[in-house]
Amino acid sequence: MKIWAHMLVKNEEKYLWYAVLSVVDYVDKVLLWDTGSTDKTLEICKKFQEKFPEKIDFRQVKISSAEEFPKVRQEMLDATDADWFLVVDGDEVWWEGSIKKVIVAIKKKGDQIESVAVPMIYPIGDIYHRQEEAAGGYHLVGKRGHISLRGVNKNIPGLSASKPHGTFGWTDIDGKMIQDRDPQKVFFVEAPYMHFSHLPRAGSVEDEKRVVKRPQKLKHELGEAFPKDYYYPEVFFRKSPKIVPSPWERMDSGFYLRALAETPFRKIKRRLLRPKVGY
Repeated sequence: MKIWAHMLVKNEEKYLWYAVLSVVDYVDKVLLWDTGSTDKTLEICKKFQEKFPEKIDFRQVKISSAEEFPKVRQEMLDATDADWFLVVDGDEVWWEGSIKKVIVAIKKKGDQIESVAVPMIYPIGDIYHRQEEAAGGYHLVGKRGHISLRGVNKNIPGLSASKPHGTFGWTDIDGKMIQDRDPQKVFFVEAPYMHFSHLPRAGSVEDEKRVVKRPQKLKHELGEAFPKDYYYPEVFFRKSPKIVPSPWERMDSGFYLRALAETPFRKIKRRLLRPKVGY
């Protein structure tokens, strides 16, 4: 059973190296497509192309609006010659144990299930803190929280990329979201990954602003501190090129003070408003 990874990126220089490295050894191919990066993302992509010439399919495509996002996702789907694919963003870093669990689950159950959902861990402020689980509003497999659909069976009838960035999902021949086809075929694997969505990912503030909806994802919030002996994804300790930034920076005083003021309001709002439901 062949498994590919889809990585659609733009201005992801801070975590892209770690994201690709965390999955490349476990899949048959990585579609690493850039949509107009202006930071060091392109250099990092090309280093991977040189390092894994048989596995990395690197392309440069253009997306000028959120409405074009599903079109490129569909092009990736059409280019995929595999039974399953994993959606891996440029800010998603996997533990070796987690990606292995997902691959094993797909190879064992891939003919009986249609998608795989996993938990996410959201660093916030810096890599030393995580966002509370109460902030997670996704609802899948009878669970609510930081959960994401990350593995997709390509043989779902009429599988298509649907809806703009922010509401994007995969639909079947009838236009139904794949997680709504048959809840029994959404398989949950206790295999978390780190999602750096709420931290800066580009090389500069200006580069962040060039990505659709990126500035809104930066959250000024004080999270829960990881234990001092916390076991981070292994790729953070492997050798990397000089152009790859260190992930071990701490939040600055300006961020801390603003987060100190905003965090209580975020927690109150979280508990008063009904959480979102969906992919």
